[in-house]
Amino acid sequence: MGRSRGGLTTKIHALVDACGLPILLKITEGQAHDGRSANGMLGSLGRGDILLADRGYDSDALRLELATRGACANVKLMPNRVNLPPFNKRLYRKRNLVERFFNKLKHFRAVATRYDKRDDNYLASIKLASIRIWMRFNESMT
Repeated sequence: MGRSRGGLTTKIHALVDACGLPILLKITEGQAHDGRSANGMLGSLGRGDILLADRGYDSDALRLELATRGACANVKLMPNRVNLPPFNKRLYRKRNLVERFFNKLKHFRAVATRYDKRDDNYLASIKLASIRIWMRFNESMT
């Protein structure tokens, strides 16, 4: 976990599917840049997939990596960007599925309060909470 002025901080990065269920979870230090953490999470994206992400993930390197995999990025553009890649506002609205997942994740006290001191234990509690979210989704489907 990273140390900043506010104490020990952590960022949770999640890759969710079209139903808002987590596929891949990762934690980084609070002061780390979001775009750098995306490199290790793109392995599950393939041909025809679309990545929806916020401004923190806007980079030409990320778009190039996705293009080599056959996927495309619909990432909100940074305001100081010179060359403007295509951006679909209507499709970007679906990004709220990620925000909904984080809202569900915060219902678990151990995750919301960062109860664990070690980063591996904290990631394990996040994964356990994610398993419960998957189970709730599957129960409602049957």
